[in-house]
Amino acid sequence: MGIMRLVFGLATFAFSACLYAATIYTWVDDAGVVHYSQQQPLNVDASKIYSEDVEPAKIGTYTPQKKTAVNAESELETSAKIINEKDKQQAKDICESAKHSLSVLKTHSKLNQQDKATGETVAMTEEQRQAAIAENTERVRLFCQSK
Repeated sequence: MGIMRLVFGLATFAFSACLYAATIYTWVDDAGVVHYSQQQPLNVDASKIYSEDVEPAKIGTYTPQKKTAVNAESELETSAKIINEKDKQQAKDICESAKHSLSVLKTHSKLNQQDKATGETVAMTEEQRQAAIAENTERVRLFCQSK
């Protein structure tokens, strides 16, 4: 009875170590993004790494540093200052256009835009939409000043 417990315990220990080990596939795509997966990808030259060989990273070794504010004006801020001083009507037109664009960008998620290189109409990605929202928000801040 004692020997059976020992054999059963050793067998359980041996098989449990296999359960924790896993094969991980890693590869870099055309955009330079590193991917990790437990399933081997199709038509990709992926390298194998084993989970028991991966060294855990240290936790808490990075302390965020407070960024110091840089007072350098952007190109848009410089041009906005000039336009606001010299041509009030143009500043007002830019303000109204930015407000309208911002309204459209925030209320619609599926938008199209014209490709500047080819002239084709293409769907706007979410990243492009968010960038356009940020740009128009900045234009509203710079050109819609109440004086």
